[in-house]
Amino acid sequence: MGLINKYINQTRKPEGILGTMMIKGMNIGHAKLADWGLAHMKSARPADVIDLGCGGGRNVRALMKKYPYAHVTGLDYSPLSVEQAEKSNRKALSQGRCAFTEGDVSSLDLEPESFDLATAFETVYFWPGLEKCFGEVCKILRPGGWFMIVNESDGTDETSLKYEEKIDGMKCHTAETLEEALRAAGFSKVRCGHHEEKPWIVVVAKK
Repeated sequence: MGLINKYINQTRKPEGILGTMMIKGMNIGHAKLADWGLAHMKSARPADVIDLGCGGGRNVRALMKKYPYAHVTGLDYSPLSVEQAEKSNRKALSQGRCAFTEGDVSSLDLEPESFDLATAFETVYFWPGLEKCFGEVCKILRPGGWFMIVNESDGTDETSLKYEEKIDGMKCHTAETLEEALRAAGFSKVRCGHHEEKPWIVVVAKK
């Protein structure tokens, strides 16, 4: 595997020097996408939020800014991502505004019904079995809680499909596929949005 392929494969589970570079790159490169997605959450007033696949923790900061009275947890199954996220949120950590933990979305070791909002930015591409993982998310949400998915790919754009061929375990999903899996996992209401010019999608589900 060439160096470029080794680097882009850090997208799934960053490790080592290349992983650190990938985490920093994703924090910057996905910022506009994440902010666009967050703008679709207008009615939620969460007290407890979890960012699944938190990467370097940039979106945890964005969530704390949007919900200044909420406690935000960042979860990732990459130890390096958790380490980097903690470093980039030292002040908020010391103030008790946020926390970070390692975890696997296919088997979440978290208290049931302990969050009002769960977010997943640019990460469900790698989740092993959408319905099972979405079911795990549903379990940790309180009744009436929200789950928001934000993806750069709508499952049909050529650029992302090319990456899908190069990155191990990556699968781009359409909004329709995500909605079907969310409903099967127990979510009662699902709404989807698509960027006017880009293949970005946001899917919001209510428990």
